[in-house]
Amino acid sequence: QVQLVESGGGLVQAGGSLRLSCAASGRTFSNYAMGWFRQAPGKEREFVAGISRGGGTTDYAESVKGRFTISRDNAKNTVYLQMNSLKPADTADYYCAADRSVLPRKASYLYDYWGQGTQVTVSS
Repeated sequence: QVQLVESGGGLVQAGGSLRLSCAASGRTFSNYAMGWFRQAPGKEREFVAGISRGGGTTDYAESVKGRFTISRDNAKNTVYLQMNSLKPADTADYYCAADRSVLPRKASYLYDYWGQGTQVTVSS
């Protein structure tokens, strides 16, 4: 089992920044690729960003490329999502997830463990 706890969400004005963190415990964190997903009210959960086990490979949704950066610190068992130039369309609950794959994958059903989520609200 891997337990994931997100933090760092909140209310921010458009154009602002937030940094989300996801702390992992349980099994060896470096054995999992990690992903960030989000779900807005009335919409399906969507892939935001993913990172490989070692951190050398990242992937992003087109809608966040150039604005969001995913990173991880395996020594601290934590994955981060730096979000810059935020837009009202980024408003959603954000979830981190762990995948036994080596490389990041976009499909949410492939992920084995999920956090409870943290809310991000971007005002216009």
